[in-house]
This record gives sequence, structure tokens and C-alpha cells, in this order.
Amino acid sequence: MGMKIKVGSRESVLAVKQAEIVMQSIKKFNPEITLELVTIKTRGDKILDRTLDKIGGKGLFIKELERALYDKEIDFAVHSYKDMPYEETEGLPIVALSERASAFDVLVLPSGVTEIDFSKPIGSSSQRRSIQFSELYKNCEVKPIRGNVLTRLNKLDGGEFSAIILAEAGLRRLNLENRISKAFTLTEMIPSASQGILAVQGRFNEDYWYLSNFNCMESVIISKAERQFLKTLGGGCSSPVAAYAEIHSSEIKLTGMYVSPDGQVVKGSLFSDKNNPEKLGEQLAEMLRGRA
Repeated sequence: MGMKIKVGSRESVLAVKQAEIVMQSIKKFNPEITLELVTIKTRGDKILDRTLDKIGGKGLFIKELERALYDKEIDFAVHSYKDMPYEETEGLPIVALSERASAFDVLVLPSGVTEIDFSKPIGSSSQRRSIQFSELYKNCEVKPIRGNVLTRLNKLDGGEFSAIILAEAGLRRLNLENRISKAFTLTEMIPSASQGILAVQGRFNEDYWYLSNFNCMESVIISKAERQFLKTLGGGCSSPVAAYAEIHSSEIKLTGMYVSPDGQVVKGSLFSDKNNPEKLGEQLAEMLRGRA
């Protein structure tokens, strides 16, 4: 008999889709394995009347999944890596990372609309996005918006907002790329650390050999740089810190944004040998902090 694996995921449509991406990869290379999806509602999904920074940060999306891992109700959990704190939970390491989809953010207008109506607010779930969007459009009002992707789209089309800002990867995974009105460039909006990458979280000392074909070493390298940048600045998942790394041959380029306590926004980039991504993340963080 083949082995059976229980895969943990949040309940949202996007989270399930992302878990299925991992499951499809496992099945492709290991057809003898039986896979079962286990969905869990997290505290971050339940509390929708407050912004994440007011209720404990994006780590609220993973606690219940981690409990299920500890209790062996699931064999591994699938997360958006950007939603995970930079410090790994003891005993529950990241055991694989996906190839990165688009890391960038996009502007979404109401269905059938082609221009932003600045008499209504822009919906954004993160300070990082709000700060950078306000730099691009000085005359706008940005207000928090919570809920999964489909909920946010419904609020937008219902007239609550003139536009919303979402991750391009999420829309594409849901086959909703037709809703993208504008994709922001790196110059316009630096993404969240590890945005576009899926993380598989497992238990310490267990063999996850069946994920070897799924794990992407390029994602491992760029995430080390981005998350070390975040860690050095002491930023949690909800902090207005942004980082994007890209590999060019033997080098890695890291671009980041730091917001000082008095609100000064500082951006910059550094190149380094790709064999030491953590050092690059630390160096860029110290450089930007020194400029603020």
C-alpha cells in the first residue's frame, strides 16, 4: 500500500488552490501517494473588523495550522510565505518552497471601470502598500480592507472602494488575471518579503523526501536575503517593510524599503554574491536605516 499524507490549509479559496499546487506536484512525481486536504479556519480569517497590525500580525493565519501539525492532525501545512513571521516556530521548520510566481502588487478597479475615482477610498490591507501607493497618488485616501480575495472584490464591485491593491500571484492562481487593471513595477511598489512563494511547513526530524521535486533552490536563496532584511529591521509581517531579491547569474540584487519611526521612507538596492544572501539582507537593512 502507498503512504497517505494529510495536507493542511486555510479554508479560503485561494489557500485551497495553493495547497492543491503542492499536492499536484507531489502526485506528479509520486502517483502512489494518497493525499487528503484538511482545511482549518484561522483566527486571522475570523477577525475581519480590525487591521492585522491591531490584532497580532499575519502570524494569526498560521497558529491553528501549527497546532494541527504539533498534534499530528496533518503531515504538513501550506502557507503564503509572506504571511509567515521571519522567526521559524521551534520544531516546525519550513521544509520546501515553491518556485516564485509574480511577486508584484496590482491595482484592481471595479468591473467595467477604467479610471480611478478619487472621491472614494482605495482599499489596502497593508501599510507597505498604502505608503507606496500614497507616494504615487498624492490626492488619494487609503482605507483598510479585510477578507479573502473574493470578499475584497465583492466590496470593490459593490461601490465601497474606487480601487483595491492585491497580490498579482493570488489573482492569477484564482484565474482572475482579467481583473488586473495595472501591475506595479518594482520602482513603483516594492513587494512584501517572499511574496509569490508558497512555503511548506513540516515537523522536525521527519522525512519529506516526496517534496524534493517541488522545492525550488532559487526561492530558498532569494527568501533568505529578503527575510534577513526584514529580521534586521525588526519588522513583523505587518510592518511597512518591503524587500525583493532577484538572481543575476552568480549575483543577487536586493531592493528594499524602510520606514523610520518618524515616517521617513527610504529605498535602495545592493548587489552581492548569491552564496551569502543573509549577509546581503543585513547590509541593505543597515544601509537604509543609516540613511533615515
